[in-house]
Amino acid sequence: LQSARFNIHQLQLTTNASDVITNSDVIVIAIPSSFAIETLSTLPKNIFEGKKIVSAIKGILPQNNLLLNDYLQQEFNVDLENYFAVMGPCHAEEVARERLSYLTFSGTDTKMATGIAGYFKTSYINTVINKDIYGVQYAAILKNIYSVGSGIAHGLEYGDNFLSVLIANSADEMAGFLRKAGIINAEVGYLETHENVRTNYAASVYLGDLLVTCYSLFSRNRTFGNMIGKGYTVQSAQLEMNMVAEGYNASKCMHLINERIGAPMVIAHTVYNILWKGLNAGEGFKLLEKKLV
Repeated sequence: LQSARFNIHQLQLTTNASDVITNSDVIVIAIPSSFAIETLSTLPKNIFEGKKIVSAIKGILPQNNLLLNDYLQQEFNVDLENYFAVMGPCHAEEVARERLSYLTFSGTDTKMATGIAGYFKTSYINTVINKDIYGVQYAAILKNIYSVGSGIAHGLEYGDNFLSVLIANSADEMAGFLRKAGIINAEVGYLETHENVRTNYAASVYLGDLLVTCYSLFSRNRTFGNMIGKGYTVQSAQLEMNMVAEGYNASKCMHLINERIGAPMVIAHTVYNILWKGLNAGEGFKLLEKKLV
């Protein structure tokens, strides 16, 4: 966000996380998933007592394959009703430019989720409430993997026709995993005046976030995948980007998780094999071509 400008008189910057948490009621955690445990493990075990936690982490913790809420429950005794997740589709670059964007706030306590969402609502940010706290987090993890796959396809010079098929199959694969994992209460989300909505995965927080992450030039995961498709090694792509592409670690974490779940995930499996097992990207996608519908 090099083009973004902030009013420094409205910012209170500190390196003392304990002070911030102690003096705040609502804590937003926005750390790349691979560094979350390293950062949080230094905090006192009772630091989050009585606090509301809002996670902006879009990945799974690679050290233990846990979602942040499960880690916080194990290590800090944070109850699920005090945990909320903020999700897209919402690229920060467009928010910085004040382009209309939508944020989904998910939590088991919808009244509190609505209150927290109110802190973020502006003339260019609309907010949606959702109760599917596990589903939205897994969907956010999976869409990063599929975005890497979309980038690989672009780097291999596949066209828009193939990309549309790849992304449509990715959406179906994601929904299949969520159902297989027992996450069946996915919601479209609702505004305050529209609470009774049909349950499905064709919502902004599921399908919408997948689409923007796969198509947008702002997507770090798509950029990372594009470089892999063009022949970069994982290490060289990471060094040149100088940013964290969550889909890299997520592909391994979800591969391990799905060994237990057993959902058909041919696209995610292909991305995993390319990133972690040395499968040639072109060869991997040639095999994938025959499995898409």
